[in-house]
Amino acid sequence: MINTSDLQLLPDNKKLQSACKAMAVLDAILCQDWTYRYYSYNSQWSEGEEFFEMRNGEGDQLLALFRNEGAVINGYFSEAEQGEKANLTDQLPEAFHEFIFGEPVNSAGTTFSVWQLNGQPWTTGILAENDDHSAELLTPLDGKPVTYLEWASVYFKGSYPETGIPLDTVTRIFNQEPLTKEMVLSLAGELEDWDQLIEDLIEISYPYHINL
Repeated sequence: MINTSDLQLLPDNKKLQSACKAMAVLDAILCQDWTYRYYSYNSQWSEGEEFFEMRNGEGDQLLALFRNEGAVINGYFSEAEQGEKANLTDQLPEAFHEFIFGEPVNSAGTTFSVWQLNGQPWTTGILAENDDHSAELLTPLDGKPVTYLEWASVYFKGSYPETGIPLDTVTRIFNQEPLTKEMVLSLAGELEDWDQLIEDLIEISYPYHINL
C-alpha cells in the first residue's frame, strides 16, 4: 500500500509516467467515451510538461504533472478533511508551484501532495493530522500491470470479451510496446471508432502500428 507516510513503493517519475500513459491507453480502448474514463493523459499540456488525471465520478481526483526534472502529484479525496495547503505543500520545489497553486489543481482541492525532483526520493509536505486517504489514490499507481487488470476487470465489466482482459496485452502496453489492432481487439473484442482511438494515442503520445 502506498500513502503519504510510506512512498517507497511509488515508482520513480519516469516509470510512473510510463505507467500513467499505459493506463490512459487501456482506458481509451475499454471506454471510448471520455466522460466515463477513469484515467486520461495529455502529453501536450504545456511546453516541457505532461499531465495525467484520475477522476472517479464521485468527486475524488488525482492530478499529476510530469517534467524532465521530476513530477508532482496532487490528490483530492472528497471524504477527507482538507488541511492547510501551505502545510501540505511545505518545501514544494518552485518548479511545481505554478501547477499546484494554479488551475485546475486550485479548483479541484488538495488533501495531499507528493513530489520527486532530480532523482531524489518522493517526498511530501507536513502530513495532515487526519487520514488524508492517500492510499486509495496512490496505491493504484504502483506501476504493476496486474494492479490495473484487477481494477479494470471490475470497473469496465461488460466492455471486454468474456474470456477477460488478457494480462499479456496489459503488460505489453505497460512496457510501451507499439499498439496494434490485434492488441486492441484482444482487449475490446471490437472497437466502434478507430479514428477516435488514434486521436487519443496521439494526445497520450503512445506508439502504435494501426493501419485503418
